[in-house]
Amino acid sequence: QVQLVESGGGLVQPGGSLRLSCAASGIMFRIYAMGWYRQAPGKQRELVASLTSGGSTNYADSVKGRFTISRDNNKNTVYLQMSSLKPEDTAVYYCHAARGINYYWGQGTQVTVSS
Repeated sequence: QVQLVESGGGLVQPGGSLRLSCAASGIMFRIYAMGWYRQAPGKQRELVASLTSGGSTNYADSVKGRFTISRDNNKNTVYLQMSSLKPEDTAVYYCHAARGINYYWGQGTQVTVSS
């Protein structure tokens, strides 16, 4: 059974930082491309950042220079370090794992940026 369990969300003031974690089980983590998506109320789910098994990264333009995705294959965990957070970053953040036609989603973690 595949599980992706996110943690680290919460309420933060504008300009603050958070680190999200996603612990994976039931998959051969190191061969999967991992990603973080987000969905704000009334909006479509969008890609925030992705990281291939080979280490290539991709970021949404809106988060470039502020967010960093990384992975620890020994811990089967992917991270999203978020800095200089803005109110428009408020959303539910989802972890995603993909390889070929197989893909999986986490349950999501809420990030709220507000003063």
